[in-house]
Amino acid sequence: MNGRILTCILLAAIAPAAVTSCRRAGSAPAGDAHETHSEESHAANAEPAEPSDLDRPVEELVALTCEHEKKTFECDECRYEAGFVRAPASLVAGGLISTVRAGRQKVAVPVTLTGEVRFDERLVGHVSSPVEGIIRATHVTLGDRVRKGQPLVEIESVAVGEAQAAWLEARSLLSLARRNFERLSALREENISSEKETLQARQELETAEIRAANALGTLTRLGVGSADARTLTSATAGGRIVLRSPMDGLVLTLHAVPGETARTEEALATVGDNSTVWVWADLYERDIRSVVRGQASGRLEASVSVKAYPDEVFAGAVDLVTQAMDESSRTVKVRVEVRNRAGHLLSGMFASVRLYLPGADEALAVPGSAVLEDEGRSFVFVHHEGDDYVRRPVTVGRTWAGWAEVTSGLSPGQVVVAEGAFLMKSDVLRSKMGAGCAD
Repeated sequence: MNGRILTCILLAAIAPAAVTSCRRAGSAPAGDAHETHSEESHAANAEPAEPSDLDRPVEELVALTCEHEKKTFECDECRYEAGFVRAPASLVAGGLISTVRAGRQKVAVPVTLTGEVRFDERLVGHVSSPVEGIIRATHVTLGDRVRKGQPLVEIESVAVGEAQAAWLEARSLLSLARRNFERLSALREENISSEKETLQARQELETAEIRAANALGTLTRLGVGSADARTLTSATAGGRIVLRSPMDGLVLTLHAVPGETARTEEALATVGDNSTVWVWADLYERDIRSVVRGQASGRLEASVSVKAYPDEVFAGAVDLVTQAMDESSRTVKVRVEVRNRAGHLLSGMFASVRLYLPGADEALAVPGSAVLEDEGRSFVFVHHEGDDYVRRPVTVGRTWAGWAEVTSGLSPGQVVVAEGAFLMKSDVLRSKMGAGCAD
């Protein structure tokens, strides 16, 4: 299918008004060379393009009328030409769009550190073998969602085989000692056996019970569950143990390949939740005092960036400053907790961390998510009246901890769209998208 036609069809699905633009901008058939030449010949004589809505005051935009003999900003098909978007209150109530008032905020002073992404150890569990052995089977793959107790890896070990044999033997001797004691106890009641024989049988039973308990304890410490141990038979005893998931979650790491050796000091899998991660950063001695004071005064905001996503900044907050200094590097560790809903931050990544210390300077600011760009120009969506919002140009100064300073274009108290502004931008730019169908 022709790329231009496909684009127009997609635009018709998300922005009906764009279809009109496509029709207006539609090019002549390929075979009509005369008409194409005529369009090109008149291009130089075309009237200059009208100024952008960003270059016009709101009063002028509100006064515009469209081809449908309506106020442009009130027309469902043409309002985007004046930079207006209609956002019903239901979108705000549903959380798709949120608004804030532009106000003065303290400008934070950034401190830049280097760090490393790690799992939030409260949300994950590491699975390792309690005994050295050979990996015989893996029951999951990386990224699988598992439940607590679900089998992950199966290992065959000589030590487990020996422990199973010792348990089977101890269990058998215990059963024999118990039957012997019960028999002699019955005979003693009838004065057929001596008291000495009965006491000796009791002692043998207690010894057998101790040996069986020790054998079972050894087996369970090697990773065999109590229930599995009690149903173990000589036919099923093969020296194998099954490592199970310690919690519900995702298989975040997996280093288990059948045939390889499992060692006790190596984690074979990590299971849990990585929607929140820790970033451990190195804080030099000269900055310790400022960071500790900043944390004591309230939530100390931070931002994290990694090379894998150079255009993305991950917001977080300091939740721990360790109380010991590394003697070799002369630094202390700072832990930053970061939300990782999309899973972009991976354990082991190196990161650049910025801590935002409270400053004395104040500036008019809005959330960074409120500021958008179009052809190199920054703008925000300002509430006009009712459900209507209009985009207005702004000049952005300093940025910190999710805030952006606005040096011109806004007044304190004006209501701007914070979350959901990008959806509004897509609606406003429909005219450009529609024109693009003719390219």
